[in-house]
Order: sequence, then C-alpha cells, then structure tokens
Amino acid sequence: MPGKELFEYAVIRWVPRVEREEFVNVGVVLYCRSQRFLDMKYALPSGKLQAFCPTYDRDELASCLAAFHLICKGEQAGGSIAALPPPERFRWLTAKRSTVMQLSAVHPGLCMDANRTLDHLFNTLVL
Repeated sequence: MPGKELFEYAVIRWVPRVEREEFVNVGVVLYCRSQRFLDMKYALPSGKLQAFCPTYDRDELASCLAAFHLICKGEQAGGSIAALPPPERFRWLTAKRSTVMQLSAVHPGLCMDANRTLDHLFNTLVL
C-alpha cells in the first residue's frame, strides 16, 4: 500500500472591496508533485455572494475563476502561463495579489489521493 505524499494547497478568495480586506472563500487549488496532480474546484454561491456584496458582478467573477481554471489545467486557451509546467503554474496561481481574486498562503499536507483531498478541502473550506 502506498504511503502518504506531500501536497500543497491554497484557498481562492473573492475580495470585492480590497480596501476592506473582507473575503469569501470561493475555491481551492491543490498541487501534488508525486501524483502529477494540479487541479482546482470553485463555486459561486449566489446567495452568499449577494449578501456579502449586493453589487457584485457574477459574470466578472465567473470569468476570473474560469481563467484560473484554464491556467490550472494547462489549457491552450489559458495563454502563455497555462503552457508552463504544473509546478510553475501552481506558483503563479498562488502568487500574492492585491486584486479581487486573492489566494491564501500555501499550506502543506499529506495525502494518499490528491483528488479526494481536493474534494475534502473544497467541502470543508468553501461549501
């Protein structure tokens, strides 16, 4: 039976008013080098987002998250960043930003199945 392997993850945060430093967790990105795994999950809980910021633009937020997803998956439509190797894409995705899309610090952990771990983190930290 294989042992646990190191993974890294960050929480994707929507920050509608950067100057207030308030955010809503909308996704998780997870990288596990040994399993050759880089993926993310996100959700747009309309009620929660509307309550947090009544003037938010759902289409703009969805577009930002879709762009992150294209880069994460290495899709050609994600541009030149998406063409980078997975470790570099993960580092780019988790770089510090002062925009409406920010990520938490990168956190390490151990897992046996990166996909199941991503599901668990998403359900725990976002939903």
